[in-house]
Formats: sequence, C-alpha cells, structure tokens
Amino acid sequence: MACPKGGTMNNRDYTKDATRLEADSNANHAWRRRECVNLIPSEQTTSALVDRLSRSDPSSRYNEHKHPSALGPKADDVRYYKGTAFIMEKEKELQSALCSYFGCSRAEIRVISGQMANDTVYDALKQFRNRNNRSGVPRNLGPVLVHDLKNGGHLSAQPMGALKNYMAMDPVTGRPAVEHFPANPDYPYRIDTERTKALIVETRPELLVFGRSVIIHTEPVAEIVRFIHREFGKDNPERPVIMYDGAHVLGLLGEAFQNPLAEGADLVTGSTHKTFFGPQRGVILSNIEHGSPFEDLWGYIEQRTFPGHVSNHHLGTMLGLLGATYEMLAFQKDYPSQVITNAKAFARALKANDLEIEGDPACSFTETHQVLLRTARGRGEFISDLLEANNIITNPQALHDDPSFAAASGVRMGTQEMTRHGMKEADFKEFAGLFSQIVHAGNDKPRGHFRDAVKAFRARFVEMHYCL
Repeated sequence: MACPKGGTMNNRDYTKDATRLEADSNANHAWRRRECVNLIPSEQTTSALVDRLSRSDPSSRYNEHKHPSALGPKADDVRYYKGTAFIMEKEKELQSALCSYFGCSRAEIRVISGQMANDTVYDALKQFRNRNNRSGVPRNLGPVLVHDLKNGGHLSAQPMGALKNYMAMDPVTGRPAVEHFPANPDYPYRIDTERTKALIVETRPELLVFGRSVIIHTEPVAEIVRFIHREFGKDNPERPVIMYDGAHVLGLLGEAFQNPLAEGADLVTGSTHKTFFGPQRGVILSNIEHGSPFEDLWGYIEQRTFPGHVSNHHLGTMLGLLGATYEMLAFQKDYPSQVITNAKAFARALKANDLEIEGDPACSFTETHQVLLRTARGRGEFISDLLEANNIITNPQALHDDPSFAAASGVRMGTQEMTRHGMKEADFKEFAGLFSQIVHAGNDKPRGHFRDAVKAFRARFVEMHYCL
C-alpha cells in the first residue's frame, strides 16, 4: 500500500476518522463475539479481568531488569527503571503462578510471543554449544530434529522460520541441517518411535523439537527421553536437548492431555492465547535445577531474552497474563478436560453427518482441542471461505498428502474458544448438524444462506465462562 505524499493530510480534521475507526472496531468486536462461531484453534478470547489488567497503567511503562549472575542465584535483579516495584513484584508472582500450574521450577515470562520463545531458545542453545569455543567463530546448530511442515510442524521450527538464523548447513547437501521425525507410515499423525530412535543414533541431533501446529495426539516424549538418556547420558551436557513446543496445547498440558516436563523434556515453550486464557504472549518453562550441567543453558535463555530479544516486554499484557493464569489455576480440573471432551464429541458428530474427519476413530479422532476436516483435493480454502460467509470461522489446512499449502484439502478447527463460551458435548453435536448442512450444500445455496441460523445458535453462547 503506497503512502500519501508528505504534507497532503496534515490539514485534515481526524475527528471523523477516529470516530469511524472506533465504530468499525466495535462492529467487528460484536460480530466476532456475538454472531460468529469461532473455531480457529490458535485463538482465544480474554476475560473482562484480563482485559482490565492488560490496559492498566503498566501497559505504558518499561521494566528492564537483569540478574547479576556474579552475585549468585538469590541476588535481586538489577532494575534499569524506577517506579517499578509493583510490576517487579507481579512478575515474580506470575513466575510462581506459572510454575504452580505447570509443575516446573523455572519460567521466563518476558518473551512476548511463542515464536519469540522458540527463537530465544535456539539463540540460547547456540550460545550454550559455543560456551567453550575459543576459535572466535561461533558454530551454528545442527542437526536439529523437528516435525516436517507438511506433517503439521510449527513454522517456527523450520529453516524458513525462527531456526533460520541459527542453523548449520549440511556439508554434503548444502542445505540446512534439519532432520524430520519419521511419521508412522500407516498413520502420519503419530511419530514412528523406532525409526526416530534409529535416526537419533545416526545423526546425533543437538536439539529435538516436539509439538505441532496440527496436533491431535500426544507426543512420545517419555519414550524418546528415556532412549536419549540411555544413549547419551542424562547429565551429559552435549546430549540432545529435548524441547516441547506447546503453543497450541499449553492450556491442556497436565492430567487431561500430557505433561512434557514430567515426562523429561528439558524445555517447554508456548504462546499463551490458544488453549491458555491469554493475552497474546509467550513463555519458556523448565525444571533445570541449580547445579545441573544445563544450568548455563537456562542462564543463556535469560540473557538472550533480555537484552537479546526484548527491551520492553509489554507490562500490560504481562499483568493480564497473571490474571489469566489465576483463571487457569482456578479451572485447571474442569476446562482442559471439557475442551478435549467437546472436540471428541464434535468430531464424532461431524463423522456421523457424513463428513470425512482425520484421526483415529478409536479415540474419537482427537486427543486435543483440534478437529481436522478433510474435503476434496484442494478444496480447503473454498470450504473455509464458505463457512466464513456463514459466520463460522476456521482456517484452511494443508494435510500430510497435499502437494502444497496452496492446494490445501483440510479445514482445521478447535473447540477451546466456544468451550469457554459455554458449549458442551450436546451443543457441539447439535452444531455439527448445521455445520454439515453448510459443507454439503456447497454452492447449491446463496452465499451466506445459513448465516442467520448460525447467528441464532451463537446467541445462546455469548456469556464467557471459566472467569474470575
């Protein structure tokens, strides 16, 4: 979009523009919150409490601080701004609350997105691997074992994403030194663990990144951790570091789904606004203890967070995240399990309405919040657009056997947001009937033909639940 030439707008009265902007924003807010059934699995609405906290005074402030490692682990951070006693206290409170929720001992809460959390870990691991390098030429990471993008891997774990600046090049192929988890040949939504073990022995990766953006099952963290500890030695600082990218399932981690840290993962990263109650930020979690051979790795994570990747770490949303974490703690026994139960009910009902659902029928097609619809080849964009025209918000998704994202055959959905607005299993079953009518109708009905029916359904689920 071209900008107007300098000075051409300087004499305008912007009052009308501001009024129009606010009216447009309010209309969009009402449309998404009151008229649409929101099924994108990477989004979450925040509560009134979190919204109030996020726009409170710290949202305009700075709180740069750094731990003086020379003074020992118990020394207070050095603060580079004054007037920050309140927010320093709340940062510690947030770390404590997150550690309580996830059963961990460390939490880096200054990263402001899941992508930044991953980037910070890659950066820190590069520093850690070069800690004894006296050559003056830092060595990049590699090999790294990740999920292939076409099998649902996160963009942030690809050479084109956050890994790009830290990857070594394979001297044989001339390509980034990235290996992909072997998929089960009969069921690509699960890893082939035996072939993965063989690949680990063969390539000796420096880092494994579990977690996907298309994730309908647990990952075999415990089994691979045991294998790596046996093969390399648990306390060997040169062994592969095991990371779990929990961006999509952060709010589900625990009894309802899986607990990667308890299963032995060294690090968990995530974004806080998908299955967690928001707002949009990131976290890095760990059980690396003082005296561990990996203690320096955590030190590098803190150093590369600040001053490496953030200066102002957005104190308003950080305060909002503390409120959201208290909400997650309050409903830890109820919300994650209801989200998963709803996803299973929704998937079964869609299947019963003659739609093709990816996944294993033995577990009702999913073990997370996500439900994957398969359409005709390359029709994912059309179906997703058709649903949007009828106020159902999803996203097109390339499936494992699609040639590219431009020819997506899937539609990816999640139950987390509408669960928070009160939908239960019976509601998702009912909604699956309306959803299926729209998909089956295709172009046979006028665009938006079912919009009023969707709006009427959503009107029953406006109030937000699981709030403090």
